[in-house]
Amino acid sequence: MKTKEARLVKRYRIFFLLVALNIAVLIFFPAVGSKSLQLTWSNLLEMMSILPPIFILLGLLDVWVKRETMIKYMGDDSGIIGVLLAFFLGSAAAGPLYAAFPVAGVLLKKGSKLSNVFIMLGAWSTTKIPLILFEASSLGLKFMLIRMVMDLIGIAVIAYFTERMLPKGEIEAIYQNASNR
Repeated sequence: MKTKEARLVKRYRIFFLLVALNIAVLIFFPAVGSKSLQLTWSNLLEMMSILPPIFILLGLLDVWVKRETMIKYMGDDSGIIGVLLAFFLGSAAAGPLYAAFPVAGVLLKKGSKLSNVFIMLGAWSTTKIPLILFEASSLGLKFMLIRMVMDLIGIAVIAYFTERMLPKGEIEAIYQNASNR
């Protein structure tokens, strides 16, 4: 029983540290601590409004999309189709970047190529469709196109080289970790 509790404490040690830090700030600096708790509560509510729909969609993706289908379209031999699909998934997705990591886990579990998952994460963080439309209307079409082209090239290069530079053992550990969750 003690090892189970120790694992729980170890797993959530950062959370417990932040709670203790928030309490200490509240005690020693009440105005700052109060504002910190308000911001923490606000962020928690925002996360709780975003994560449940994403987890529902991930559950549906996990059940409805067969592993063979995912491997065909985003696996090692997917080629340009996998890259384009990864860019589309990341660009069309809604929500903050922390919501992309459970999606990445499911993609890895289903057999997606690691570089395609990296591309999806990069696209999620930089090429959102609403952001592109905002840039085009407020900063101009030329700026938006230059940034978009540079982002697409940069994301693809970073994803490709990151996958190539990782040792095979680490890549296998990433896939193993994703399948164990």
